[in-house]
Amino acid sequence: MRGLRVLTHVAEGGEVSAQDVSEELGLPLSTTYRYLKTLTDFDLIEKQHGRFVPGWRLSAWSGQDITRTRLVEVGHSFLQGLTNRTGKVSVLTVRTGHNAVCLRQVSPSADTDISFRINQVLPIYRGAGQRVLLAYAPPAVIEGALRAVSADAADEKEALARRQHLIADLKDIRARGIAVSHGELIDNAVAVAAPVRVGGEVICSLAVAGRADRVPANLVKSLTPVLTSAAAELGVELSA
Repeated sequence: MRGLRVLTHVAEGGEVSAQDVSEELGLPLSTTYRYLKTLTDFDLIEKQHGRFVPGWRLSAWSGQDITRTRLVEVGHSFLQGLTNRTGKVSVLTVRTGHNAVCLRQVSPSADTDISFRINQVLPIYRGAGQRVLLAYAPPAVIEGALRAVSADAADEKEALARRQHLIADLKDIRARGIAVSHGELIDNAVAVAAPVRVGGEVICSLAVAGRADRVPANLVKSLTPVLTSAAAELGVELSA
């Protein structure tokens, strides 16, 4: 039963330390490490940079499709390679219903303040990676996002302007194959994202992000071919 509680805590927290688990569940740290090691050995969780995240086998048991499970399995190593190449935060985001979820992420130590948490639920219309998913989402999801962006407008004129802006942005994403955002969810963050396709279907977005004060004006332009190439590469790997 204790092991199940530890597993549940990691699954719900998305990214936790052994100390977090120990304190939350009231377990001795040595006992917590023992359970975490067992769960890691069975691929139910993974250890990344001293913290624990849900593993690929847990994703398979949760009923996710085989492509999503494979994405969890290969995601961290793929993102690590992209971060090594760019020196920036690398993020895989998937759509779950009308929201986006950070599935996997790797960030250099200098940029941890602009990182998401694994399994963090994100508004699908805010941020580059999320809007890429929205651009290729079913019409009902897009309409829900349009209602959301206009919900807190001061008046009908502003609401209409917000809807039109998002519609134009989604059309531009589909035309260019990338999305760019500036400080929409996290202050001082600049991100560029591209869709990852398997069998013609967009199954996730791949994004690279950095701190605005360390991003030269031409960086987004220079990162775009690197990112689109990496997205294509990941799609091929997932199709294998």
